[in-house]
Amino acid sequence: MAKSARRRNGGALSFLLWLSVAAGAAAIFAFAFFSSAVGRAGPKVEDTTFIVERGATGASIASDLEAQGLISNALLFRLANRLYAGGASLQAGEYRIPARASVRQIVEMMASGEALQHAITFPEGITIAGVMRVLEESDVLTGEMPEAPPEGSVLPETYHVQRGMTREALLGQMRAAHDEALAEIWAGRRPGTPVRSPEELVNLASIVERETGVARERPLVAAVIMNRLRRPMRLEMDSTIIYGVCKRHPDRCVDGRLVNAQGQRRTIRQSEIALDTGYNTYRIDGLPPTPIANPGRAAMEAVANPAESDALFFVADGSGGHVFTATIAEHNAAVARWRQIEAQRLAEERAN
Repeated sequence: MAKSARRRNGGALSFLLWLSVAAGAAAIFAFAFFSSAVGRAGPKVEDTTFIVERGATGASIASDLEAQGLISNALLFRLANRLYAGGASLQAGEYRIPARASVRQIVEMMASGEALQHAITFPEGITIAGVMRVLEESDVLTGEMPEAPPEGSVLPETYHVQRGMTREALLGQMRAAHDEALAEIWAGRRPGTPVRSPEELVNLASIVERETGVARERPLVAAVIMNRLRRPMRLEMDSTIIYGVCKRHPDRCVDGRLVNAQGQRRTIRQSEIALDTGYNTYRIDGLPPTPIANPGRAAMEAVANPAESDALFFVADGSGGHVFTATIAEHNAAVARWRQIEAQRLAEERAN
């Protein structure tokens, strides 16, 4: 009787051992089959752009991928998401799916958020009105238009964003970038520079930005402004006339530039030089009440570290730059040369 019981127990143990081995082999086979399936080249023969909307579920993404022919089996994608991404939410964005991408490649790409980046450029010296227009016209950004921030409170540069980023989020990023850059530049300013606060630095830099497009001239323009403030002299900067006119008469301007009735860029009128807009530094003492643009990092650094110069004046030299002078006699001579250049240019245009 005891021998019979031992025989039965031994048989049961052998059967259980066999079952374990068989189950293990089946699991190994199933995993190998699954790994092969998710690693197999996909059906799409060309690169394809695919958008994962915010809040999309793994099931809906899998269904859309299958519908667009990027994968062959939606269930396989969902299982792969659990295995290779831990079932984590796939990140919203626009993805470039390579030709023949496997299910595993697509899952890992979306789990890590390797979405396409789109460049949105805000040129140095852009006004807040210009910033808001770029945000509004972007077909990459989403969401309602945020409230316009103060002039001079964002850092103009090229930002790389994913499709679907909100306008409010990008504007917040621009403001944070400005605050970070300003804090760094203010901390590194030259000792003795007569700039009383970070806000004043931005105000000065906005004028520098709008007065010259030549990088090497920025520290010289900053020096002229500071030399005038020390005297004191009125700044008499044309850019402040233009800003005030554009605020009061938006129909006279495009992108912060004065234009005629045909939309062509024009010079400042004599009546506008005499116009007191609150910003016109031909009419007011000191700095304008606010910045007149959003200066870039280089313009702010020029104000923090201006050139060593006794120049009080500058005027266009006819080649895209300016002539800087220390006396009114030198300035008048430079102005006379500029007028000759302009007269010759106008005569050539009429002849042609």
